[in-house]
Amino acid sequence: MTNTNSLDQSFDLSGYLARHRDIINKSLERILSGFDSHRELILAMAHSLMAGGKRLRPILAMAAASACGKDGLMALPAGCAIEMIHTYSLIHDDLPAMDDDDLRRGLVTCHKKFSEATAILAGDALLTHAFRVLARPAPVFDLYPGNDVLLELVARISRAAGVDGMVEGQMLDMQSSNPGPEQNPDQALDHLIRLHDLKTGKMISVSLEAGLLSVNAPERLSQPLLKYAESIGLAFQVMDDILNVEGDPEIMGKAAGSDAANDKATFPAILGLEPSRKYAAKLIRDALEALDGFDHNADPLRAIAGYIIHRKR
Repeated sequence: MTNTNSLDQSFDLSGYLARHRDIINKSLERILSGFDSHRELILAMAHSLMAGGKRLRPILAMAAASACGKDGLMALPAGCAIEMIHTYSLIHDDLPAMDDDDLRRGLVTCHKKFSEATAILAGDALLTHAFRVLARPAPVFDLYPGNDVLLELVARISRAAGVDGMVEGQMLDMQSSNPGPEQNPDQALDHLIRLHDLKTGKMISVSLEAGLLSVNAPERLSQPLLKYAESIGLAFQVMDDILNVEGDPEIMGKAAGSDAANDKATFPAILGLEPSRKYAAKLIRDALEALDGFDHNADPLRAIAGYIIHRKR
């Protein structure tokens, strides 16, 4: 069994992440540069999109392509589109009608910086423009898949982001509350896993899927990488819930304790903190085992799995 503490320490994950964030950020800047930067809508889009962030989803797309021995830059257009969709979801999540947060990525949230109406429209604009980027990547990107693949990327990413994916997960999240003692804990856990598979997991899974599709990866590689994606997607959310209880707001760039204040269903609320940590560790072991058939080209994915379990933000 793969141990999360026995990852190859020679791989420079921080350098890898920094290099790829730089590539992604420059591409996102080029996407926004096609608009008049003085418009309030563009200012609001840029405020949230260029506020930093882990860029985990586009990095996963590029790393999946590289794990197949292909050029990760082929997955950059899809990765940037996914990051725009992810940022739209954060803007809307932060609104008073949803999570009502004041901080995101260390900055005031979009609706606090501008207005609720502007934040809603900035999110709408990022979502819509993401699909324009996918459909017409040429003005921004030098490398991109053919039209048939681009069309399939639009179909798969929209499915992951939409009514049978992230948006449905957000709906379930809004309807969920911390289960009382009368609720069966197994049922509560099953519901929470389904909720986060939709809200967080679908967009993480489609990030790897987009990387594979962008480089026409062989079908035999898809199943283990999608198993990896499913496991890290849920582990990421478990760790998010743990950090919301005991994380440092200065490091995270957002408030801690909001889940308990809003009486939300979380893994620590259902399982407890220590069992939640053990559950996350098991998910990461599952993710690493899914990569057993891959060579050193998958080392970034292995290291990212370790980062997820040990992250502080």
